[in-house]
Amino acid sequence: MHFLDQAKIYIRSGAGGPGAVSFRREKYVEYGGPDGGNGGRGGDVVFEAVAGLNTLIDFRYTQHFKAQRGVQGMGKNRNGAAGQDIVIKVPVGTQILDDDRETVLADLTEAGQRITLLHGGLGGRGNASYKTSTNRAPRQHQPGLPFEEMWVWLRLKLLADVGLVGLPNAGKSTFINQITNTKAKVGDYAFTTLRPQLGVVRHRNREFVLADIPGLIAGAAEGAGVGDRFLGHIERCRVLIHLIDANGVDPVEALEVVEEELAAYGDGLDDKPRLVALNKIDLIDTELVRAFSKELRAAGVAKVFPISGATGKGLDALLDAVLEYLPAATVTERPAGEREDDDDTPWSPL
Repeated sequence: MHFLDQAKIYIRSGAGGPGAVSFRREKYVEYGGPDGGNGGRGGDVVFEAVAGLNTLIDFRYTQHFKAQRGVQGMGKNRNGAAGQDIVIKVPVGTQILDDDRETVLADLTEAGQRITLLHGGLGGRGNASYKTSTNRAPRQHQPGLPFEEMWVWLRLKLLADVGLVGLPNAGKSTFINQITNTKAKVGDYAFTTLRPQLGVVRHRNREFVLADIPGLIAGAAEGAGVGDRFLGHIERCRVLIHLIDANGVDPVEALEVVEEELAAYGDGLDDKPRLVALNKIDLIDTELVRAFSKELRAAGVAKVFPISGATGKGLDALLDAVLEYLPAATVTERPAGEREDDDDTPWSPL
């Protein structure tokens, strides 16, 4: 499945149906009079967040969404039928932005969440509704209110509990393949990962979602490499794991490059808790691991986790530290919604 996290679409609600002008003319009916019914209401444009979607690729092929207009009123006091609403299903974590791409109109963060963005026009009144004791044969009616329309941008920010960052070739894909059932592409060249990857981690009877994004390089905020557009997918994470290649460039330099790009991006990423993991320790000796860990601590890292994504060494300690930042129950553990407190009744399918 192709990954797409931005799309521009056109949406339009339904116009209200016009009211009818009609008079009774049945044979053998003593009294006639107006009997034009009201027009039906136009359909709304509704967005719904659904589970099981993690891309906006469907909106690449369909960009126009129009709700049904209301049916006109008819004689014999028959009101027109209301137009059907159009429900646009989007992945959980989708933001709806105005055409300026800055104003957030809605943020759908929970499965089943619905929002009516455009309302259908009200149906017009038929001439029967204008009848009074002094106006016995009204001919006026209402045409129905017009539709609403606009262009909007959809921007997907994947919902994950933990985010994975680092330079290219830091071993992020190998790491996520080791602890999840994800089959991320692994290669000995930069930018092997070109789109975010999600995986479910199961550790000590807990479950949480891990997001891996393409590697960052110096100048990513200005568009270098694949840029920083994918950083939006880890904005909602509770903690970030920063992988540093022990067999690559200087670890302190690698740390500073990623930290500077997170700070340049903003939106709270530079303030998120981070766990620094020195990866690929299976490729260097123990003395060098100690030396690199000491340098990172001197650079301001509170604790360094020496690990090997290829062999699995040291991963238990790192994942134990991750669990300390998670709520009492994540969304994967409790589909009804994550739970912050342990005292709440746990979710059960029964």
